[in-house]
Amino acid sequence: MSLADILDPLQQPLVTVLDTPVSWTEVLGFGSGALCVWLVARQHLANWPIGIANNLFFILLFTQSGLYADAGLQIVFITLAVYGWWTWTHGGGPGSSVLPVRSTTRTEWAWLCAAGAAGTLALTVLLDRATDSTVPFWDALTTALSLAATYGQCRKLVESWWLWIAADVVYIPLYAYKELYLTSLLYVGFLTLCLVGLRNWKLDLTVRQRELAEVAR
Repeated sequence: MSLADILDPLQQPLVTVLDTPVSWTEVLGFGSGALCVWLVARQHLANWPIGIANNLFFILLFTQSGLYADAGLQIVFITLAVYGWWTWTHGGGPGSSVLPVRSTTRTEWAWLCAAGAAGTLALTVLLDRATDSTVPFWDALTTALSLAATYGQCRKLVESWWLWIAADVVYIPLYAYKELYLTSLLYVGFLTLCLVGLRNWKLDLTVRQRELAEVAR
């Protein structure tokens, strides 16, 4: 049995939404993605293995839809997930095995903005010249935003949620344009979960800052 034989059932239509067939891959991506973001918002460690499964489903989905940057992005996400999994359990520093939520520094913002702009430009040119992508800029922009947001998530930077929110605002119409309606709907849910995550992490940071202030007295 070949890999194609194993993957073929996942690519078969499961339901039809707005006269467009929705595959098992998209449905499984929907479910695992929603669960992953919900777990991140709660700072639950299980978000990392669930997220890796979600990335594998989306590699198949995006490759079929010609969103090559997003497909390649999933491989980077898997690498970052391994890194994030480790930092969440070992990055707390002396006396703590848990990485705390914190704000993004000015230096980190500068690096993230510079890397995001350079990455968007480079990917746009690459996708425009080397692939048949019909949306090279938007594919590149969401890729850059998602990478920056994932790095921030790995370091538990509160502002990483704002980057995810910006990416989701672009993803929703982009996937609808590509007739990935269920995935577009998924990102509406992601956007809602990002707002919940932002609120939860802000509250956690506020509590931690108060505790540190009391210790310093």
